[in-house]
Amino acid sequence: MARIMENFADSVRQAEVALRDLFEPTPLQRNDHLSARYGAEIWLKREDLTPVRSYKLRGAFNAMRKIGAAGSRFVCASAGNHAQGVAFACRHFGAKGTIFMPVTTPQQKIAKTRIFGGDAIEIVLTGDYFDQTLAAAQNYAAQNAASFLSPFDDADVIEGQATVGLEILDQLPGAPDVIVLPVGGGGLSSGVARLFREAAPEARFWLAEPKGGTSLRSALLQGEPVTLPSVDNFVDGAAVARIGELPFQTLRGFCADQVVSAPEDRICQTILDMLNVEGIVLEPAGALSIDVLQDLPDLRGKRVVCVCSGGNFDFERLPEVKERAQRYSGLKRYFILRLPQRPGALRDFLELLGPEDDIARFEYLKKSARNFGSVLIGIETGAPENLTALCARLDAQGFGYRDITHDQILAEFLI
Repeated sequence: MARIMENFADSVRQAEVALRDLFEPTPLQRNDHLSARYGAEIWLKREDLTPVRSYKLRGAFNAMRKIGAAGSRFVCASAGNHAQGVAFACRHFGAKGTIFMPVTTPQQKIAKTRIFGGDAIEIVLTGDYFDQTLAAAQNYAAQNAASFLSPFDDADVIEGQATVGLEILDQLPGAPDVIVLPVGGGGLSSGVARLFREAAPEARFWLAEPKGGTSLRSALLQGEPVTLPSVDNFVDGAAVARIGELPFQTLRGFCADQVVSAPEDRICQTILDMLNVEGIVLEPAGALSIDVLQDLPDLRGKRVVCVCSGGNFDFERLPEVKERAQRYSGLKRYFILRLPQRPGALRDFLELLGPEDDIARFEYLKKSARNFGSVLIGIETGAPENLTALCARLDAQGFGYRDITHDQILAEFLI
């Protein structure tokens, strides 16, 4: 197991000084939109504005700096952001890197990794899930006598990620009342939490995980890291089946109630809100800390810092994000409608639609009986109550239907 640094705050300061060779501190910006919504002083730590659009460059650079990167060969496994950080640092140091990425990694992240690393890196796509990719990378590093760079389970990586917290303390006139951190493998959250325990212990922490990847909450409930049986990969920057062993040494000091799970569809709503209102592009993991603000108690009047961990968003995913956000907010629902096979039946149905209701999908599935047919229909509207009223009108007119909006199995096959 990697060593745990003594005099942690001092070592983080040294890492922060060295990091200035690559980029200036990322902005800490007061957000008026969110401050007004929550009646608090909401600050965003914009890690989406590093050279690789995420905080991962910090840990990769620090670990490589300490190993002595020039002429060395490094191996890592990453869903995208750690890969870009390693690639950038390899080119900076003149080192060689082999980067393992899941086959499911968004193309935007793969392309950017190639751009940042250039001839200094080789990319290997393997595994459907991060943990499969991780095992392949570790095996390759052992067989080729290369230095494996963990995305989170390494003391020097954690120390590098902790520079986020040091910058926050330098940029604010005083310590925040509340700090909200996203959690994947735990490198960022453990590093910042450990730094604050030494430098600003009065700050209260909340930790945000995607609902489909609650590795920290599960570990806290069990008292030790556990491997989740399945993970929803939508929040790819934080979808980790098992919290890191080394991060958990720090994070075990939190209670499970301090870990908030964010539904993936609701995160989509937050991504769109920040994009449309603020012009801020966040990937799903980067929006986690903002999304869970609505779940946190006693924010009014507090100074709150949300760490926006990354902005590597593939805009080809935007239609999916919009779709999931609409479904979560109740502005879009899908029905299987049992439509009589007679002239005028479709017209009768259309006349039940409200002035804001719009048919976004209409597809005959099959005839379920000689005189009836099944129709898949998707309806968008301007307010959730419109679709509630539509269902009442369908009931009153005797139309048979089934709402499959949140039926995961049927939605996967039909929508």
